[in-house]
Parts: sequence; structure tokens; C-alpha cells
Amino acid sequence: MILLDGKKTSEAIQQEIAAEVAEIKANGGKVPHLAAILVGNDGGSVTYVNNKVLACEKVGFGSTLVRYEDDVTEEELLSKIQELNESEEVDGFIVQLPLPKHINTQKVLEAVDPKKDVDGFHPANVGRMVAGLTSFLPATPYGILQLIERYGIETNGKHCVVIGRSNIVGSPMSILMAKAAYPGNATVTLCHRNTVDLPYYTRQADIIIAAVGLPGLVTADMVKEGAVVIDVGTTRVPDTSRKSGYRLRGDVDFDNVAPKCSYITPVPGGVGPLTIAMLLKNTLRAARKEVYA
Repeated sequence: MILLDGKKTSEAIQQEIAAEVAEIKANGGKVPHLAAILVGNDGGSVTYVNNKVLACEKVGFGSTLVRYEDDVTEEELLSKIQELNESEEVDGFIVQLPLPKHINTQKVLEAVDPKKDVDGFHPANVGRMVAGLTSFLPATPYGILQLIERYGIETNGKHCVVIGRSNIVGSPMSILMAKAAYPGNATVTLCHRNTVDLPYYTRQADIIIAAVGLPGLVTADMVKEGAVVIDVGTTRVPDTSRKSGYRLRGDVDFDNVAPKCSYITPVPGGVGPLTIAMLLKNTLRAARKEVYA
């Protein structure tokens, strides 16, 4: 069993990005700039956005953090998005989700200029991805592809079962793994929490990508010997032995599943660290105008 080390892979990607930024600076070019909009004070979102700002500093990017309280109006938020769309300084930006209930999330996401949509959530980028055109890919699926590629995991003709159908992970992951490319070219089955007899599908899988947010859902009896298991789940579960009062638990029963696997991601330290790295990668691509000339 080989542990898929997302932290190590993320650090390697960030070093590569830092080297490219240093080259841009040396040639007198414009340094890539990532902006983030954060609404409210959700602990997880605050931590995540702060980590993005720190990652920008690490690779030499410029960064801007725009913060609003929970009571910000939709109109004010859309006005700021338009300002960032028009900014010549900002190459890419993200609106941290979730947003308060009084704000129409889809309307906000569609207001972002696709050329600066480094989260890959705009319908234009989703459409380009589905059509097999160059696009900004959602960071988590993009990170999973990097993990598969950098560990040399065979995907051609393999049966890949994706559990979870969110627009952020599950759905795009199923599309990307079916594409005629590497990583990809797999036969894909997309399952979710309402799938009848889920173990029937997972036992056939050469590759399982679990992204449904149900801790310990995938148990040892659901996995065949030698399978590759990628766990995207990060649910906080109570743990009185920890200072925080909780620990992160994935969708996979790691201790019992790992001995059967050829490769498996830990939680934490698997897919999670790659998300920010791929956001930086998308920002660099936006700065280089690789997707939209």
C-alpha cells in the first residue's frame, strides 16, 4: 500500500509555481495576482482563505482579501465582483462559499468574468470542460488529477466509481476521468447517497473517489484488493482528546480499508492540501492567458 501524500505533492507544485513567478519577475513581467472575497466569519472559510493568502506570499503572487459581514447586500457584493472583473491588477479571484442565504449564489458565480474564474465554477468554464476545451478546472478535481499523474497511477480502461455528484467535486471528477486523456480514459460510474446497493458498484471499482461527506461510508467489504482509493471527505467529528474538540474524518474507513489498497489518500493530508495549490496554478494560467487569449 502506497500513501498518496497530498502535502508533499502540493509543496512540489507550489515550488514549480514559485520558480515560474521568479522567472516572470526576472523578465520584468507582471506578477500574478489572486483576490478573494470572504463573507461572514465561518471558521472553516476564514482559515481556508487565510491559507490562500499565505500560499500567495509563498509563491510570490500578489493577493487581495476583501471581507464583508454576513449582512452585506447582494447588490454590494455584485458591485465588488464587477470591480474585480475590470481590475487590470487582478488576474483571478474567488468568492468563498458558502454565502449567506439572502444572497443568490448562482447569480454571484455567474457574475464572475470567466477569464478570472480561477475556481472553475462559471457555466462557461464548466461548459468548456465538458466539451473538452481548455478551461479552468475546479481546484479539487484538478488536484486529484495531479495526484494520479504524479504517482503514475494507471487509469486507461479502468473502472472508476465516483461517489458524490456535487458541482464542485463529484460531477466534474466523473467527466474528467472519462475524457480521452491521461489521467482519464476510464469507464466511470457516478454514484451518490441515494444509490441503491452502493457496495455492488464499489466492489467492481479499480479506482474509488469518495466525495459525499458521509464519514466512514466506504468500508473494507466495499473495496476489492488492489484498488486505488481517493478520499475527498473532510467532516468534523467530535473528539474530546483534541484541543480543538474535533478531528477531521474522511468518507473512507481508512484503518480497515488501507490494507486492501494499492494506493490511498489519508485524511487530513491527502486531497485537501492540493486544492490551494491548484487554485494558484489556475491563477498562473489566468495571468499567462492560457485559457482565454
